[in-house]
Amino acid sequence: MRELDDNELAYHLATGIGDIVRGTRAGGLLYGRSLARVANAVAQDWTDEVLSGHRPDDGTLSEGVADDLSRLDKSRVWIIDVIDGTKEFSTGRSDWSVHVALVEDGVPVLASVGLPDARRVFRSDQVDHVNGPSSGKIVISRNNPPEGAREVADALGLTVRPMGSAGAKMLSVLLGDADVYLHAGGQHEWDQAAPVAVALASGLHASCLDGSPIKFNKSKTYSPDILVCRPDLTEQVLAAVAEHMPAHV
Repeated sequence: MRELDDNELAYHLATGIGDIVRGTRAGGLLYGRSLARVANAVAQDWTDEVLSGHRPDDGTLSEGVADDLSRLDKSRVWIIDVIDGTKEFSTGRSDWSVHVALVEDGVPVLASVGLPDARRVFRSDQVDHVNGPSSGKIVISRNNPPEGAREVADALGLTVRPMGSAGAKMLSVLLGDADVYLHAGGQHEWDQAAPVAVALASGLHASCLDGSPIKFNKSKTYSPDILVCRPDLTEQVLAAVAEHMPAHV
């Protein structure tokens, strides 16, 4: 078995998952919930086999696998979401993503986030954010828009743009297509770990909406909110959030 360092393993996992998931669309033979169910199952089985072979001593946390909490006794935990944005994927949209992150002692230390329909994978060890002119946009969830987000956008002079997965929204900030991504109302660690790791590695700001770090490998996987933004806008965004958005726990 070929030895891979952690960054290479994360990259190949994200690439392989994306290829597998895209392959389940072949010929249009499956669609909707059936497509999503099969794609999740096949990609997750492959991921579990890879990790059990290459990192048998590490913990894992995945959306599609029952959580037995043994990961809490591990220093190193892989947090995976084989399809972030299931609705987008299963309806033929492109704004879904693949999340692979390694968390050490609660901190996301590396990750790869894939946009399979664009044939792109963003690695935390090989990434920088676009530091050009402001796009004038803030991205929020299409399916669950957070209360107060439009008031925050108005306060910052930004236009709201709804999008699909958390990974796709974070990458829109990284690529300079948006200035801010924020969400409230709840996500899980697999929604956030890989996007947070890549965002931080690229030089973007990533935190809870109150500015505190997002913690991972908790006993309860729920995370109330997230903010990713251009570093030069951090103070303005946090102030607008504090004024216009209700606190979430």
